[in-house]
Amino acid sequence: MDAIDKKILATLQEDASLSVAEIGQRVGLSSTPCWKRIQKLEADGVIQKRVALVDQVKIGLGITVFVSIETGDHSQEWLARFADTISAMPEVMEFYRMAGDVDYMLRVVVADMQSYDTFYKKLIAAAPLKNVTSRFAMEKIKSTTLLPIP
Repeated sequence: MDAIDKKILATLQEDASLSVAEIGQRVGLSSTPCWKRIQKLEADGVIQKRVALVDQVKIGLGITVFVSIETGDHSQEWLARFADTISAMPEVMEFYRMAGDVDYMLRVVVADMQSYDTFYKKLIAAAPLKNVTSRFAMEKIKSTTLLPIP
């Protein structure tokens, strides 16, 4: 990946709705070579997909919860079943396996406390868990999808 590819990625992260001609103009390429580079970045999996970012509050999902999970079972079989179950829950925006005193961390978005209670009951019924801790976000101070491209 060269400097032009990095400029293309930075440009697409800011506005993926730009035309290939506009992207090319910003990075110093004509449309065809720019399009070929974008296609290669997609084929290589560097660009995973292009999406619209939606304001969760404006669509009625005003609560963000960070859920820490500890389990007593660390087998691959347990993780595979647990990962499939959690990944299928639409409230879960992000799901990480952690190092340290917490085994898994979820970022969950819901409409209200009743919705979170419903989610929580589904979560604890999904698999045997040692501990579940919920932390409710009071205010979103920074949120970005722009990766710092080296």
